[in-house]
Amino acid sequence: MNRAVCLLSGGLDSAVCLAFARRDGYECYALSFDYGQRHRIELEAARLVAESLGAAKHLVLAVDLRAFGGSALTDEIAVPTSRSSEEMSAGIPVTYVPARNTIFLSLALAWAEVLEAANIFMGVNAIDYSGYPDCRPEFIEAFERMANLATKAGVEGSTAMRIQTPLIRMSKADIVRLGRELGVDFSLTRSCYDPDADGRACGQCDSCVLRRKGFDEAGVADPVGRCL
Repeated sequence: MNRAVCLLSGGLDSAVCLAFARRDGYECYALSFDYGQRHRIELEAARLVAESLGAAKHLVLAVDLRAFGGSALTDEIAVPTSRSSEEMSAGIPVTYVPARNTIFLSLALAWAEVLEAANIFMGVNAIDYSGYPDCRPEFIEAFERMANLATKAGVEGSTAMRIQTPLIRMSKADIVRLGRELGVDFSLTRSCYDPDADGRACGQCDSCVLRRKGFDEAGVADPVGRCL
């Protein structure tokens, strides 16, 4: 069975991406990060999703990005709320974590080398998203080129590393539909950037707004409730 490292945040997109990889026959090694995010509830969600979808192993790495700050997710900066689609597409929001996906993919690449896995799956999306520069196809393509220059397998020509992003050109509604088709248990996922002390979604952050939009447009009830 082909092995793959799958980045898993515990949110909607990464859960559907993991289910997609499993459907395509990959033995999946799920990788999550405790990076000092204010929404650490997603790590418990990631554990449940990995178990539900039959990941071969689920690893949580601690990489404390609070040391750098610079983001509403890792610093004492307010999370934006109630933004319109136009506002979300106007620029890079303060919830962007500097170099986060570059860091995550680099660590996924290291694990893939050890596992002799030629594929890394990532649930980034460049349609219904918050304008993060490290979710764009150009970034993914550039990282893949770098990965094949920087690894022993790439240099020796024994393995061509692929960064697979099956959701990157899908709307959030299409992702919800695909997840339903793949049997994803949406009730296990968490997406809110600023949940309360009990883990309940705020319903107003960009991630909540986009998730709600996706479920509404797909005509599917979100089992988590008012947001996520």
